[in-house]
Amino acid sequence: MKGIYLDYAATTPVHPDVVLAMQPYLNIKFGNPSSMYQLGVSNRKTINESKKTIAQCLNVLQEEIYFTSGGTEATNWAIKGYAEAHPEKKEIIISQIEHHATLNTCKYLEKKGYKIHSIPVDKKGFISLKKLESAMNDNTLMVSIIWANNEIGTIQDMKAISDICHKHDVVLHTDAVQAFGQISVDLSEVNVDMLTLSAHKFYGPKGIGCLYIKKGIVIESLIHGGSQEQGKRAGTEYLSGIVGMAKAAEIASQYQQVYYEKLNYLSTRLHQRLIQNFDCIFNGPEIGGRRLPGNINISFKDIIGTQLSYWLDQNDIYVSTGSACDSTSIEPSHVIKALKVPEEYMRGTIRFSLGNEFLESDIPRVIAKLKDGLDFIQ
Repeated sequence: MKGIYLDYAATTPVHPDVVLAMQPYLNIKFGNPSSMYQLGVSNRKTINESKKTIAQCLNVLQEEIYFTSGGTEATNWAIKGYAEAHPEKKEIIISQIEHHATLNTCKYLEKKGYKIHSIPVDKKGFISLKKLESAMNDNTLMVSIIWANNEIGTIQDMKAISDICHKHDVVLHTDAVQAFGQISVDLSEVNVDMLTLSAHKFYGPKGIGCLYIKKGIVIESLIHGGSQEQGKRAGTEYLSGIVGMAKAAEIASQYQQVYYEKLNYLSTRLHQRLIQNFDCIFNGPEIGGRRLPGNINISFKDIIGTQLSYWLDQNDIYVSTGSACDSTSIEPSHVIKALKVPEEYMRGTIRFSLGNEFLESDIPRVIAKLKDGLDFIQ
């Protein structure tokens, strides 16, 4: 029997149409886009067309899209680049449940003398808008809030966050890596200044992402060298990856509502069976409008999530845990800690994230294997 993959929030398989779109740029249309001969000039046009496609998906200008190696680089660039361009301000506001790309970038800047304000969240993972606004002052450099959380699926009210930031003339960056393709990310409706995307979260290739930088926002380069990406991000472009990202974004945008409804349906069915069969806590918002459609984060009582995850892996069910492991201890993730999950459940956290290949007929097998796994490790 085939394995059941339930970790789409970590990465997705590349869509077959994306593979087809990429293929010519690996071995036929391989010219360096910075070269002046026909093979290079043609590929420069291809990059511009790819930017146009992604810009249309976000409802922004083509020249506001800058390709990167992925979401982590884009987020590093947004925060560090803006900090370097505006050294007069030294305070940054984030949430307690940011991705590590944001958390560790801010920890780096903290060592450089920056003050980081971490806004708490409630038991569903939503930030306090009042505390966000009260944290702002004349020394606030920027705000960086994740649009949709990768562990618990919480979708923040980015419109309200944006309104608060711009009321105080504070620049807003958002990590939309998990959001894009699952929910509407329309920047004509939500006014953000910088936004991070990563192709492999929406059935594109790994190793390619982009940073949206609103026209007029000034940031320093993170990578220096040639004049690629309008002189702001050096390095020969990952041409096939760029083509693949654009194609994946086009498909994701076209089928976003269908995908949302499909995953919400499957999540509801799986969630019902989990709650019926196990002593567990459902982390994050209710399934529906304020939660990513394919995200189910469950904490089981009196178990170690990594042990259950390992057992499931050995039995062809692929999930992730809400824990970070090192050589000496297993600690609950910063997200689960921020939710104040009860101690007897906290270490037993498992994330199921659903996607295209998951079927309703897979649910009984998942439940049966979970029962076997819990019986084995308890």
